[in-house]
Amino acid sequence: MKSMKKLLGLLLACCTLLIAPAAAAQGTDADLTSTAPRHKAGGKWRIGYYEGGQYPDYEIILKATLRGLVALGWMEPLELPSDNNPEPGGFWAWLAKNARSDYVEFVPDAWYAAGNFDRDLRPQVRERLIRRLTGDGRGKGDIDLVIAMGTWAGQDLANDGHAVPVIVASTSDPVGAGIVKSAKDSGFDHLHAKVEPDRYARQIELFHDIIGFGKLGVVYEDSPEGRTFAAVEAIERTAAARGFEVVRCFAPFNDVPQEESERRVVACYEEIAAKADAVYLTVHRGLNANSLPQATAPLIAAELPSFSMLGETEVKRGVLMSVAQGNYVYVGHFHAETIARIFNGARPRALTQEWLAPAKIALNLKVAERIGYNPPVDILLACDEIYQAIEQ
Repeated sequence: MKSMKKLLGLLLACCTLLIAPAAAAQGTDADLTSTAPRHKAGGKWRIGYYEGGQYPDYEIILKATLRGLVALGWMEPLELPSDNNPEPGGFWAWLAKNARSDYVEFVPDAWYAAGNFDRDLRPQVRERLIRRLTGDGRGKGDIDLVIAMGTWAGQDLANDGHAVPVIVASTSDPVGAGIVKSAKDSGFDHLHAKVEPDRYARQIELFHDIIGFGKLGVVYEDSPEGRTFAAVEAIERTAAARGFEVVRCFAPFNDVPQEESERRVVACYEEIAAKADAVYLTVHRGLNANSLPQATAPLIAAELPSFSMLGETEVKRGVLMSVAQGNYVYVGHFHAETIARIFNGARPRALTQEWLAPAKIALNLKVAERIGYNPPVDILLACDEIYQAIEQ
């Protein structure tokens, strides 16, 4: 185990970086634009939504953004459903019907999705949405802003085929995916994406500092999108710098039924449980509340330490540790402030994209017990979320 001094040093670095976006907000006129509610001339600001498929975090982050808009006064308080809606577009339909606001509306028929990560359907949906955003080529459609969830949605709207403001959320690496030009510049006046520089490299460094593994197991789809979702570039870069081996297993993400995606992910975790000495559970469509217990079972049986890329929701359900997301409160507020500033006249491109989550560790003591890991006092002191049981 590394010393407490080294661990706290890494956490302090994370916390210091967290302050950076707030400091950067003082640097440009756009970042100083008011977030106060503002009426649109002649009506309400009309918001649309686009996703590549049904990934659970999309709805969770959307809800966090809504809470941010409520906190800023753009919406009346709204009791959101605690569980994700199982129907594609189901939560958006609920939101369009139940949201109350004098300033914004969530347009009922402005929910778009490329099926459930369907490559063949994707270009058709993209074309249909861009036609709407441009008013069938007349230059102005009936949508004032689009929330684009995930890599596919961000890529599809990061172009000069339209000029409607787009907020890209829930992307592992918007720079690496080609959505934005850089962390400092989106590349298009209408585009904004949250960028967290080195977020996943810092997670893996923290995991390595705590556990000191020699072989790290990861599961992902062997495609450009799959590598982006799983932050493979950050994993490989950190492995090369620190001298550990990456043990890989490939599981399809796109163009397969949900059941097959889950089955292949579980099979991969069973495979790497016999080869790795620690596991980094990456973002994957096949890893969800339904499949996670099956995926973590072989890791626990093999007494392997595990770290969730996603956050504490997976720590609750059988992963050893992660960086806690605080129920996405902070990121939701960031997106809400960005939307508010755009409706107050700021150009999306001129607003700060860089954002870093608070450095908070989540740890499951029941998993620790079952794999024979006795966390030192310094690790326990560094934890903000500690779970005593594995949630079923």
